[in-house]
Amino acid sequence: MAETHVSNHWTRCFIGLGSNLEHPVTQVSTALLELDRLPQCRNLTPSSLYRSDPVGPPGQPDYINAVASLETTLSPLDLLDALQALEQQHQRVRIQHWGPRTLDLDLLLYGDQLINNERLTVPHPYLQERSFVLYPLAEIAPQLHIPNQKSLAECLENCQKGSLERI
Repeated sequence: MAETHVSNHWTRCFIGLGSNLEHPVTQVSTALLELDRLPQCRNLTPSSLYRSDPVGPPGQPDYINAVASLETTLSPLDLLDALQALEQQHQRVRIQHWGPRTLDLDLLLYGDQLINNERLTVPHPYLQERSFVLYPLAEIAPQLHIPNQKSLAECLENCQKGSLERI
């Protein structure tokens, strides 16, 4: 992991969680517990779990998704490193873009920052298009405004819920 940059400032972040392999409900539930124990992180608030159709290659099992907010003093890249380390603990294998996975953790928002580098884009580039992110996000932060974009309510108006269901 990269050298950790410590700050005394707590930043509210939102993490998207998803799994469609190896007992997805257990994968996401366990990851929520692990997020709550990350160093320099506090006040985890998870959404309910949701079932969604897969995005990407056909023939995949359905996904279990959730969103969690937390506060951290980690830098965005240090938080990304921590998330990727959790994915590795869940035997995440990156074989196929948008393919099936044991655990996917996406840094959706990091405070009101706009980040765009080779490792990280925040707000997440597909945030406004994904019902499996927007609806759980609305459950835990209904008044949220997405930096340099729209309010969450406006995003929801333009995003079909489709077959997404809370479980």
